[in-house]
Amino acid sequence: MAFLFLQLVIFIFTSILYVPYSSNAAGGNWPPSPGYWPSSKVRSMRFYQAYRNLWGPSHQRVDNSALTIWLDSTSGSGFKSMRPFRSGYFGTSIKLQPGYTAGVITAFYLSNSEAHPGFHDEVDIEFLGTTFGKPYTLQTNVYIRGSGDGTIIGREMKFHLWFDPTKNFHHYAILWSVKELIFLVDDIPIRRYPRKSAATFPLRPMWVYGSIWDASSWATEDGKYKANYQYQPFVGTFTNFKAYGCSAYSPRWCRPASASPYRSGGLSSRQYMAMHWVQSRYLVYDYCKDNKRDHSKTPECWT
Repeated sequence: MAFLFLQLVIFIFTSILYVPYSSNAAGGNWPPSPGYWPSSKVRSMRFYQAYRNLWGPSHQRVDNSALTIWLDSTSGSGFKSMRPFRSGYFGTSIKLQPGYTAGVITAFYLSNSEAHPGFHDEVDIEFLGTTFGKPYTLQTNVYIRGSGDGTIIGREMKFHLWFDPTKNFHHYAILWSVKELIFLVDDIPIRRYPRKSAATFPLRPMWVYGSIWDASSWATEDGKYKANYQYQPFVGTFTNFKAYGCSAYSPRWCRPASASPYRSGGLSSRQYMAMHWVQSRYLVYDYCKDNKRDHSKTPECWT
């Protein structure tokens, strides 16, 4: 009898700790407070203050402070910052399309692919489209000096979210300093990628980009589900643009933004706690823990 009672207690306790996606969307399970909100330290700007259309101008619309881009069978769309940066805080609030979006990528990222074609650096926040009843996957990724060209060597960490990203706008950001990359969702750090060597960290100036495009060959369950244009257009809406940091033309003494209360950078203990909370519940893929990967090509996993 005592054993059955213990099992019942364990079941109730674990049920409280675990909330499925449908409950998360209702706001029932949220991370602990990080104690610091870097987005509040950076002023918002309108789209045309910092960005311009890059491609698909007929599939892009600016209304007041919000940018809407969409993909249909004829084209997607993308935008790019007017200036390159060598460090900084880069964020935007995004609302995604519900329903069937398999094969579709909605992205916000840093890259220097136009300046260094075939040998570029890139830091990604990508939303991988999904099928009915399944959550979006948020993929973070880092490419270094051509590892995203030719033979792909990605550094992916993938997450589900503790909310439904199609219901409201949520803020997604990359903080890039000479020491680390930090990925944030609503000011919650979800991933920290430290600089362990110059060979595994982006150091050349990059621009800020956003886009929506068809990646049916790999985006949803490794390409199992493709974009279905019966459900077009596929729409992504961006607002609350933030870009603050050291441009490629800034003096050497320029100091990048900090992700934490510490001017030297890094994360506070409360931020680490919040990040651990997310990773222990919502991390669904970590390239460093993938035994099928050749980790001689990703030495940061074991150094």
